Amino acid sequence: MNHHPLRDAFAVQRRVIGALLLREVITRYGRHNIGVLWIMLEPMLFTLGVSGLWYIGRIHTLTDIPVIAFAITGYSSVLAWRNTANRCVKAIEPNLALMYHRNVKVIDVFISRTILELAGATASFAVLTVIFASIGIMKWPHDIAPILEGWLLLAWFSFALGFIIGAISERSELIERVWHIITYLLFPLSGALYMVHWLPKGMQEIMLWLPMVHGVEIIRHGFFGEVVPTYENPVYFALVNLILTLIGLALVKECGRRVQPQ
Repeated sequence: MNHHPLRDAFAVQRRVIGALLLREVITRYGRHNIGVLWIMLEPMLFTLGVSGLWYIGRIHTLTDIPVIAFAITGYSSVLAWRNTANRCVKAIEPNLALMYHRNVKVIDVFISRTILELAGATASFAVLTVIFASIGIMKWPHDIAPILEGWLLLAWFSFALGFIIGAISERSELIERVWHIITYLLFPLSGALYMVHWLPKGMQEIMLWLPMVHGVEIIRHGFFGEVVPTYENPVYFALVNLILTLIGLALVKECGRRVQPQ
């Protein structure tokens, strides 16, 4: 029988992550009532609330962009990276007993939590788009390819950010408090509340340094086509993601050395 160490290691990690995912779902949502559906319903309710407030506020009269589609694309994007990073904060402590098993690593905890949050955000984004487009509240997306590209880049960004925030939060409780403040500041800057085209030229250049803005711009290009010019740079976004991933992996590795299983 042929043994392939790398393939065998991936198989073990896949089973570990699967078990951690199941444990996380049961711990957070329980086994009864609608249970696992909350993974999708929780971000859906947030997005619906924001969309409704914007519509009631008649923001749709200020622009040619459909406000419901604008809210769904913007707020779903924020939920993707914000929730994943938030769930990775201090994620090791409740799972410390599992570290006793040599196959369970720190990175597995972060990956499982990130997958769960991204699954919920993705399902919410897709379901809301289909429902609202089907009943005529918004138009069907112009081109699905940029939407998939933008969402995949945002998912990659979410993984990298989750690794970084999760690892450094284990070093100090102060990080947890500071990160929540940072997320509130990043929310209005992340592209969720504006199109880059609406900003003055100088402000456009500043905002485009933020990597997540490119993800939102790519997705909105797929939704709205040429209605409003977009300023995405997927190569820049991918390069930033690669750098953040390398930093995150290094921090997670260092974090794993310091974790003492119970």
